[in-house]
Amino acid sequence: MNKTLLTGLVALVLALTNVQASQAEDVDLIVKNGTVLTMNAGKEIFSDGVVIVSGNKIVEVGGVEILGRYSSDNAIDAKGGIIMPGMINTHTHASMSVFRSLADDVPDRLNRYIFPLENKMVSKEMVYIGAVHAAIEMAKGGVTTMVDMYLFEESAARAVKEIGLRGVMTQNIIKYPTADGKDGNAKLKLATALVEKYKNDELITPGYGPHAPHTVTKENLEKIAALSEKYDAPVFMHVAETQEEFDRFQSEFSMTPVEYLDSVGILNDRLIAAHCIFVTDSDIELMKRRGVGIAHNMVANIKSAKGVSPALKMFDDGLNIGLGTDGPMSGNTLDIIGQMGYVAKLHKLVNKDRSAMPPYKVVEMATMGGARAIHRDDELGSLERGKLADIVIVETNSTNMQPMFDPYSVLVYSANASNVDTVIVNGKVVVSEKTLLTYDEEKSRAVIQEFSKEVEAIAETL
Repeated sequence: MNKTLLTGLVALVLALTNVQASQAEDVDLIVKNGTVLTMNAGKEIFSDGVVIVSGNKIVEVGGVEILGRYSSDNAIDAKGGIIMPGMINTHTHASMSVFRSLADDVPDRLNRYIFPLENKMVSKEMVYIGAVHAAIEMAKGGVTTMVDMYLFEESAARAVKEIGLRGVMTQNIIKYPTADGKDGNAKLKLATALVEKYKNDELITPGYGPHAPHTVTKENLEKIAALSEKYDAPVFMHVAETQEEFDRFQSEFSMTPVEYLDSVGILNDRLIAAHCIFVTDSDIELMKRRGVGIAHNMVANIKSAKGVSPALKMFDDGLNIGLGTDGPMSGNTLDIIGQMGYVAKLHKLVNKDRSAMPPYKVVEMATMGGARAIHRDDELGSLERGKLADIVIVETNSTNMQPMFDPYSVLVYSANASNVDTVIVNGKVVVSEKTLLTYDEEKSRAVIQEFSKEVEAIAETL
């Protein structure tokens, strides 16, 4: 080949490359070189997958062949890891992280220990400190959205937003005097103020948090139902958590707790019901008809010896059910990865069926199930064009992650929170190479350690 012809061919290749580059769409972020679990309706998996992000939305998901259509100055190499939707923690009390490991095995701990401790310790400052600490743990464990209920919830909302997570933040409403109000009406005012403050926020979805059917007056439950409809705000509540609660409603009202909530107008597609351990088949059918979201908290439930929710039946019957950790005094850890193995194994045991609750169902509960439970499956829960860019990369280079024949099995039976490498929320990187980018983690630990001295001093008086 003569020199002139070679020069011409080189020029042609360069020209074609420049044309292709000029036609490529500029985007804000490309995530590549990983196994993409889309969790879409078809459960598509791309073994050499790519996720394209522009702004806070996913533009396209596919195989390596789509890379040529996009260009970006910001690319994340998943290094062969699992690229999946952000996980959703459908039930927690984040600020209680300051009390973690206290009185873990005390009988009737809620009344004998937790409520008295909260009455002496809870303040706006404590709620903020605890929520920061908890949100850091969730972020580093791959949780991109959390559902929270606690006192002084505005302080918790501020903390969660600061860390960069999504939060469905609900102000606790209970008929007893607490640090943030003398009765349910006072807390109802706090809840409405929270809703009005954050109703248009990009990360925080504010709502109402009636504690439980038996700890909130019927009058306030009816008010909450009306306000929830007025503001189109979520309601989060513990439902059918104990045998005592179930028996009480049967005795006093000849209704189950679920039927009682339906009678006061709470049971609808704005409700997220935590636990639902003691529910009947007719309760399950009623919750399905009403479009209720359900938070399944396996670890907290078995740790407190309350029972095992019929979550597998609810999932298979098409109810909106996701996974939750409960508070850090109940399940102690706040990552969803740590829940998944228990969910799979305990349901096998209870059903005496090794094939029950296969890993793909558990991962669906952690992602799309959670999105359905919080009534946001049109925006969250899967990696699809047009959805919000909440993305997690779980590295697979660690010894416990190898070999990987089935990514679902590895996530459920092998992975732990420390395998989470990268977390993206709303198109922004919150965790990179296992390092939190949005807050000084060492500062949070130092604050918690100092505050724990105060907690210990008060705890000794109980």
